Amino acid sequence: MDSSRSPAPFPVIALMGPTAVGKTSIAIRLARRIGAEIVNVDSVQIYRRLDIGSAKPTIEERQMVPHHLVDILEPDEPMDAARFSRLARRVVRRLMEGGRNVILAGGTGLYMRAILQGISPVPGRHPGLRQSFMEAADRFGTPWLHARLKEVDQEAASRISENDLYRIMRALEIFYETGMAMSRWIQRNRPIPLHEELGRPVLKIGLMIPRRELYARIDQRVDQMLEEGFVEEVEGLLAAGYSPDLRPLQSIGYRHIIGFLLGGMTLEEAVRELKRDTRRFAKRQLTWFRSEPGIEWFDARGLRREKDLWDALH
Repeated sequence: MDSSRSPAPFPVIALMGPTAVGKTSIAIRLARRIGAEIVNVDSVQIYRRLDIGSAKPTIEERQMVPHHLVDILEPDEPMDAARFSRLARRVVRRLMEGGRNVILAGGTGLYMRAILQGISPVPGRHPGLRQSFMEAADRFGTPWLHARLKEVDQEAASRISENDLYRIMRALEIFYETGMAMSRWIQRNRPIPLHEELGRPVLKIGLMIPRRELYARIDQRVDQMLEEGFVEEVEGLLAAGYSPDLRPLQSIGYRHIIGFLLGGMTLEEAVRELKRDTRRFAKRQLTWFRSEPGIEWFDARGLRREKDLWDALH
């Protein structure tokens, strides 16, 4: 395509699939074909210094196509789905206003869903209320607190187990903060799907390959990560003073190498568990994405060339 001309408007593309299926390379080829920029939807690639273990796009790949929401936080900075959705939507709007097409690409299903479907705004946590609820649970028991929830929000109480302290407290917190039941609050603050906000359709693309081949790719990726210096990367994070208990350092890969470095297991054991847990993670990703409505699934092996991908989208 002629990069000097603005690309023709194209649906926002949401490219998703399990780890190691080939999302990065396909997203880059497609972005070059339609004049798009890529918005990262991976909950670990947002962190600086976590490069090898998150399979972050290389500098060369990011020079080929601009990537957004990569390297935006230090490892000890918090992130959640609601905040990520706001950041991603802001980037998408800015790119579209500048005449660019957009590809959302990544394997973090919760973040992708938050961007595409939106999240109902809910009040923030109230430390005083939370403390009083915890004290009541300690004194009278969690079922007693659940009974109090039933008095003010029967619908929420019917969906929440009487032993689920966290969700009980959250529902009570919303009631005492807003004066209305959580279910009613959510109904009155319906999230706006991305396609409604933008006035442009969203094309959801799922990538998959046969499971045996996917698992083989996962094993190969882990071996490659080690060759590229994954152990040294994690050593550097710990040497910089980052706690091994930080959420991003408890993600798959990082927690395994930390287990080795802190003496909890041998490197061989860490690698074996890392490969096993990554395969399990890929299986969970597939389960999540298959529950998402409206995804068009493609065999990633058949999208090796730009023409293959372009023909598939038509």
